[in-house]
Amino acid sequence: MPVSLEVEARVRRLFHAEKWKIGTIARELSLHPDVIRRILAGAGTVVEHPRCRLQAIDAYRSFITETWKRHPTLTASRLYRMCKERGYTGGPDHFRHQVRSLRPRPRSEAFLRLRSFPAEQAQVDWGHFGKVTIGRATRPLMAFVMVLSWSR
Repeated sequence: MPVSLEVEARVRRLFHAEKWKIGTIARELSLHPDVIRRILAGAGTVVEHPRCRLQAIDAYRSFITETWKRHPTLTASRLYRMCKERGYTGGPDHFRHQVRSLRPRPRSEAFLRLRSFPAEQAQVDWGHFGKVTIGRATRPLMAFVMVLSWSR
């Protein structure tokens, strides 16, 4: 959907004269930030995308990955204490959140999941449990179990 000339002029005024950020302009005018960047680029303004900030954990990433390669069952709490001894300044909750993506994943096991439709498959078991005395008669005690695979 094309943007009117009035909206383009307002975007340029808010960006250059009022020194508003792109996200603020986008929220104010109910436009996507990429539309604001396109309008400003069309007017000859070079707008860079925001850069990712460095995080406190970045200096410890190689240490964390190497430690988890050697000790894959090590908890994130213990790893936090090890990094804290080496100078990490962040908190434990943020640390655990950041290292979640660095933990090595266990290898998945191959298995076949059986799927059946209703009344298509059942498992039956029959068992003999000795004898039971009822009055003067001795009767065999048996059990019959049937599990429908669809309903479990």
